[in-house]
Amino acid sequence: MKAILTRGFAILLLTGMGLAEADLSAASEEAPGEPLFNGKDLKGWVGMNEVTFEVKDGNLRLVKGMGWLRTEKEYQDFVLEFEWRALEAKYDSGLYVRSGLAGKPWPDDGWQVNLRYDALGGLVKGYKAVVPSETPRMPLNQWVKFRIEVRGQKITLDVNGERAWASDALDRDRGYVGIQAENKAFDFRNIRIRELAR
Repeated sequence: MKAILTRGFAILLLTGMGLAEADLSAASEEAPGEPLFNGKDLKGWVGMNEVTFEVKDGNLRLVKGMGWLRTEKEYQDFVLEFEWRALEAKYDSGLYVRSGLAGKPWPDDGWQVNLRYDALGGLVKGYKAVVPSETPRMPLNQWVKFRIEVRGQKITLDVNGERAWASDALDRDRGYVGIQAENKAFDFRNIRIRELAR
């Protein structure tokens, strides 16, 4: 009887472990990934053209300039999550994905998710709108969470946990992640990226 009970317990334990592994696998699939910004300095980032960024109260602060701040590394497929807040009226910035280096003050070849007050969340290629904005204007000093998923030709945007749009317009296979500067002050925090297998 004891052996049967022990065997039964072992079966239950293994079954439970299998469920636990499945749960961990699902959790890791949704894991936010590694930080792109450490909250202390600009390690891992490169300023392009005349831009001023600083670390203020643990946030990445866009101070001024016309240019962009990019990652040292190029990325292919990924999930990018970050929070932002605008500190000035008629704010204007953007988040670049799969961007090249050519162009001044901003890259000519790359995709931008807009952070402009009257075109918020729209998708821009170079200087041309590809997906129009349907995201309402956000108040100053209010944190907003964006989640961008890039996979193959597809890109999606979630705003505060709600799907804003999906597009399959991407035509560049890899590139830099970057933050656009247009002489308007912004704060960014919790910038994390999780690379996806092709």
